[in-house]
Amino acid sequence: MDRKVKVAGALFLISTAAYLIGSGILNPLLQKPGVLEQWHDDRALALAGMFLELVNALAVSGIAFLLYPALKRHNEAFAIGYFGSRLLESAILIVSLIAPMLLLPLSTEYITAAEASGRFSLTTIANTAVDAHFMLFELAMVVLGLGSLLFCTILYRSKLVPRWLSVIGFIGYAGLLTSSCLAIAGHDIGAVLYIPGAIFEIVLPVWLMVKGLHSRH
Repeated sequence: MDRKVKVAGALFLISTAAYLIGSGILNPLLQKPGVLEQWHDDRALALAGMFLELVNALAVSGIAFLLYPALKRHNEAFAIGYFGSRLLESAILIVSLIAPMLLLPLSTEYITAAEASGRFSLTTIANTAVDAHFMLFELAMVVLGLGSLLFCTILYRSKLVPRWLSVIGFIGYAGLLTSSCLAIAGHDIGAVLYIPGAIFEIVLPVWLMVKGLHSRH
């Protein structure tokens, strides 16, 4: 059981690092004016960003499978909720990558298109794909926020980790949930509400790898 928990901790760090680097590569390319021209010129960079975001999505599923046996011993209903939410989050993140993948052939058509009307149509499709990518990401974060509140509830009640760490998790995921809901509603407030969650997702994995999960009941 402890070995699975420690591997889950490592996957947390891999997931966080892959997302930060992958989105750091991908998002600026998606947000640049003339996205199809940029996509054609920076194809290798875009593929690297998509690969890292795929690694993040797969690591999320791994975390769910590895932590479920330990969590269900303390609250099976909440453990199932957390398990299901992480699988759904992973699926949504993978689907969200269809949009940037679609830009690869579109960028080639854009470069070779002779008429302005053809380029305009391709740009419209590309912009829609980019919007869909970011909207799906926010939806995945809503699912993550809801499921992780269940996760932090298990941690807090069972004292599997120090309660101060569980409280940071509560604050972080509540902030993530709020931020993503506002973004879906069209009110982007930036990444400020992500900070407590980011702290939790760095400190918790280190704790899991060093200390594991230990009930103090």
